[in-house]
Amino acid sequence: MTAVHVDTVAAASGDPDREQPWAELGLRADEYARIREILGRRPTSSELAMYSVMWSEHCSYKSSKVHLRQFGEKTTDQMREQLLVGIGENAGVVDIGEGWAVTFKIESHNHPSYVEPYQGAATGVGGIVRDIMSMGARPLAVMDPLRFGALDHPDTARVLPGVVAGIGGYGNCLGLPNIGGEVVFDSCYQGNPLVNALCVGALRAEDIHLAKASGTGNKVVLFGARTGGDGIGGVSVLASETFEDAGPSKRPSVQVGDPFAEKVLIECSLELYAAGVVDGIQDLGGAGLSCATSELASNGDGGMRVQLDRVPLRDSSLTPEEILMSESQERMMAIVRPEHLEGFLAITDRWEVEATVLGEVTDGDHLQVYWHDDLVVDVPPRSVAHDGPVYERPLARPGYLDELQAHNTRVLPRPVGGPGLREDLLALLGSPDGCDLSWVTQQYDRYVRGNTARAMPDDAGVVRVDEETGRGVALATDCNGRFAKLDPYAGAQLALAEAYRNVATTGARPLAVSDCLNFGSPEDPGVMWQFAQAVTGLADGCQQLGVPVTGGNVSFYNQTGDTAIHPTPVVAVLGVVDDVADTNGSGWSLPGQSLYLLGRTREELDGSAWAHVVHAHLGGRPPRVDLAAEERLAGTLLAASRAGLVHSAHDLSAGGLAVALAEGVLRHDIGATVSLAGLRERDGVDDFAALFSESTARVLVAVPPEHAEAFEELCAAEGQEVLALGTTGSEGPESLVVEGAFQVSAAELRTAHSGVIEAALAS
Repeated sequence: MTAVHVDTVAAASGDPDREQPWAELGLRADEYARIREILGRRPTSSELAMYSVMWSEHCSYKSSKVHLRQFGEKTTDQMREQLLVGIGENAGVVDIGEGWAVTFKIESHNHPSYVEPYQGAATGVGGIVRDIMSMGARPLAVMDPLRFGALDHPDTARVLPGVVAGIGGYGNCLGLPNIGGEVVFDSCYQGNPLVNALCVGALRAEDIHLAKASGTGNKVVLFGARTGGDGIGGVSVLASETFEDAGPSKRPSVQVGDPFAEKVLIECSLELYAAGVVDGIQDLGGAGLSCATSELASNGDGGMRVQLDRVPLRDSSLTPEEILMSESQERMMAIVRPEHLEGFLAITDRWEVEATVLGEVTDGDHLQVYWHDDLVVDVPPRSVAHDGPVYERPLARPGYLDELQAHNTRVLPRPVGGPGLREDLLALLGSPDGCDLSWVTQQYDRYVRGNTARAMPDDAGVVRVDEETGRGVALATDCNGRFAKLDPYAGAQLALAEAYRNVATTGARPLAVSDCLNFGSPEDPGVMWQFAQAVTGLADGCQQLGVPVTGGNVSFYNQTGDTAIHPTPVVAVLGVVDDVADTNGSGWSLPGQSLYLLGRTREELDGSAWAHVVHAHLGGRPPRVDLAAEERLAGTLLAASRAGLVHSAHDLSAGGLAVALAEGVLRHDIGATVSLAGLRERDGVDDFAALFSESTARVLVAVPPEHAEAFEELCAAEGQEVLALGTTGSEGPESLVVEGAFQVSAAELRTAHSGVIEAALAS
């Protein structure tokens, strides 16, 4: 192996004019020139490989940093009080009380999942789980917000089953419950599906671990799976350029995951943490060893020397450049004190996890990588990991927006009378976005480990953290890309508001936010305007609600040719609950419950599910954002839940009150009878708007009749608008009755709602 030709630092200094494939590696001419300026010479091939992956859009955030700074700038001191670790680490950590902390994060694996749906989605789960594990936490649960092209498009039949199988296959093998997410179908995602993955983990507050290499002489240990050729130039390159119209061919290798190896790695890592033998830790995800070595060294207080030829390989033909770029899965890197090394290796041996000492922390200020006796990398680590290029991309409000916003739903024909309202409700329930998602969710284990209290189809997932007290967390992810297309500032706030509201329906107190910002090409001024507006909207909204952004992900270049996806800023909200046994489900399970609508209804149909499904229409302006009303609503739900007054709570979002009522009936086959007369009188809306409007800050609540008076009094004390709608029905397969309009049986609702995805994939 020593005979293999390598490009050394000495050679780079003596051969400054050698041509290098910087453009093929995704670097711009000015970026390559800057690398030469930093080094004072041309880079070696290994250095060029490191800079190319670390300066990619996916790893460096070079087009988004100038906007993302708002999240820190708009975080108040009060918001920081609940943060133990904020933006900048592998994942944020939040204090949930009684000595417990939770860490959670959401990221994208979009482009790899289009190229290789199963492995792309599976390794997306694996990567986000390792992010959580690297904070010192035990992973507790995962979630998966997904977006695909049209359900009836032939390529969706290729992508959808593979993605779902990949998420289920990896997560199920890890023994992690999948407690929520979204499945959205829209032609704008054709060729650019969005596969976002979230993981949440728990740890004691004093057990937090960080990614830093400090302490001269401390050992650099690589442990986990061997390094292979899979994933060379993987997500770091895939996610940093636009797909061409030709599709996913001729793309860099997608990583291959082994969930059983990751499960062992999780347990081994947790034992290493418990033994106190780890000083710093970093997972190997995007950019592989290039990322792990440079970030650990950059965050530390010295330099690092690494012997690359010691890396255990699955393919002995790999070059130093390929080893540095490989994104092979199930690998971690630890910083270990010499006196702890024997104990560290004893634990990895017991778990049969391969561990290799690659080098050590030095008292210098450079990251040096050797291939046998040859120095192939000699760089300031911060220049690789943190001080990459930062672009202030041109912004321009899209020219189409005025016409799009002017083309509102008032031009659309509306259903006349009860039969028309009934028909449109069934259409929404039978649409790809509104149908039963059991085909997806049944492929996921939602209750493994026994700590899941709520999962799909509830509004939010709830998982227990402390088995003694029942303390736990609720999580929800949301985004309506149509709203963001019409107004990205409001669209981001609406995503925040919906996720915040869904967490509140369980009876949890919303606490913190992670985000996955999915957009088209940053080289398009219109896309960058959308991005800047969405980030500002989200930062402003979090500041108003008092929930800090703890971290997240930016995914650019989600477009095919010149066609970008709808801006899709997916927002994840985490809340804390004192006892998961006391949380609310989203559907009533008993007859005779009093049904209440919390919040006001306005005629807001632009961007709605009704407009999309019934008329294939997109235009106008999204519903009005009222974050003060959302905060008041959450406070009311929390107080009512703690007082034991709530039987169930379901937010009103896609499809409005009509779909919420139908889903409530379908959950346990218990009907409901409601009257819209109060809505007509109080809010001045007709039956159509009352049923299908998507006005925000609204929740449908079922209350035991003996608590109805107390519930109304609590709402009055909280200043919360409340309106009695009706009652839940008798036991058995009963009907949804909207007095004076229509009646539809649970059986008919279920017939429309069920089997939609299965039928489309079978055709």
